[in-house]
Amino acid sequence: MRLKGEVALVTGGGSGLGRAIVDRYVAEGARVAVLDRSSAGLAKLKEAHGDAVVGVEGDVRFLDSHKQAVASCIEAFGKLDCLVGNAGVWDYITPLVDIPDGQIEDAFDEMFAINVKGYLLAAKAALPALYKSKGRVIFTASNAAFYTSGGGALYTASKHAVVGLIKQLAYEWGPHIRVNGIAPGGIIGTDLRGLKALDLQDRSIATISLKDMLENVIPVGEVATAEQYTGAFVFFATRAETVPLTGSILDFNGGWGVRGLIDANLGAELEKRFSEKGEAA
Repeated sequence: MRLKGEVALVTGGGSGLGRAIVDRYVAEGARVAVLDRSSAGLAKLKEAHGDAVVGVEGDVRFLDSHKQAVASCIEAFGKLDCLVGNAGVWDYITPLVDIPDGQIEDAFDEMFAINVKGYLLAAKAALPALYKSKGRVIFTASNAAFYTSGGGALYTASKHAVVGLIKQLAYEWGPHIRVNGIAPGGIIGTDLRGLKALDLQDRSIATISLKDMLENVIPVGEVATAEQYTGAFVFFATRAETVPLTGSILDFNGGWGVRGLIDANLGAELEKRFSEKGEAA
């Protein structure tokens, strides 16, 4: 119950990582408002958590949706302690050369409207309530916020922009509000969708076997589930444990940044020395 008495607002909380964050926050004692475009996803949340959750159907590209979500949160729970900006879209690692001339402008606008403007508008709408509560902001970034090949040029650029937004807001809002980010890597059990402008809106990342794709190329040797990522979101939402924490982004991606040029890790050397098989040899 590390978040007992706290109130959070999660964008994109109806499925995938967002849903896992909502579930974990409620389990930790928080009450949660959710802004999501899926009425079905919001209904499932309400069914699962009852009065601990209030859902608002809307579009993160518009300030009015965020204002409605904040107002509904305060009406239901009386305050707002933590904003989690999480709604996003992916480009399925589409290289710039493969984006048709007639689609690139719309694709850029859609990507940045959801992945960057959506966070900015959420922060704008939540600011008065967060100032009053001396609250927390957490933005979901990505391994693509630091490294290549986690997305194409559009997605990678959008997540690098999120890093800049986190740092600037941490500066502008200190010492009153803590602003931080969490940069996950591949996630088993998420439902991240693609850009409508690239005809990818009906494609879910869940159709890709991330386990097969990533477990042999990241140092930790396994791909985490959405639920396994939620502990960081709990920590970043706490008050007593994060007093000195602002403007930081947790690089939370299985060790992508420390993999070697040839091998993901040198764990085989430890097996030679310490495993029963190695000792027998």
